[in-house]
Amino acid sequence: MIAPGTEPGLWQTARALIARDLRLLWRRRGDALQPVLFALLVVVLFALAQGRDPQPLAATAGAVLWLAVLLAGQLALDSLFRSDAEDGSLEQWLLAPVPLAWLVLVRVLLHWATTALPLILLSPLLAEMLHLPHDQLPVLLASLLLGTPLLSLIGGVVAALTVGIRRSGILVALLSLPLYVPVLVFGAGSLAAASRGQDPVGALLMLAAGLVIALVLAPLATAAAIRISLS
Repeated sequence: MIAPGTEPGLWQTARALIARDLRLLWRRRGDALQPVLFALLVVVLFALAQGRDPQPLAATAGAVLWLAVLLAGQLALDSLFRSDAEDGSLEQWLLAPVPLAWLVLVRVLLHWATTALPLILLSPLLAEMLHLPHDQLPVLLASLLLGTPLLSLIGGVVAALTVGIRRSGILVALLSLPLYVPVLVFGAGSLAAASRGQDPVGALLMLAAGLVIALVLAPLATAAAIRISLS
């Protein structure tokens, strides 16, 4: 039993959770590469299907890159909380001396850092394969940096709702993809606006506003969903 006044703080708990998750991720590093390989495969196949003409590729590059990143994130979404539910760790989260929403936020942000962030770092190469104009690359990076954490936060709510259901991979996709549509519209729309010579700032600001709202509300909703799933 923890003595009064010696309970771990928020940052100490976050460091312990991140260290544990990174150790588990290293043991399953083959699984961690799946989103990157999937996105790379989607881009390569699309480039081959479009042929050698760079004009059609450049016109659709933004939408293809966003779809590749969005679908790649689906591969690891179902396992966001499932292993913790199977080994009883989620029940320990409920008894932890820190808010459940804080643990959820740490887990979701780590999920983003290990799935979406490598794709963002790889996006200049993927954009070059699709002949995306170089002046649109900053818009692509900005939209991905704002939009992909929003996707992870939304996906965390869906993953928590279905954590008690076995083999819920398809259900997670069916529930999360409609919620992803506004993020996709504004993310790809910022690139479409830039390609037409229009100002993409409006779409980027919508992504930023959605991210701020999700950072506040999504962890609370995910924590509530975990409690419902485990009750």
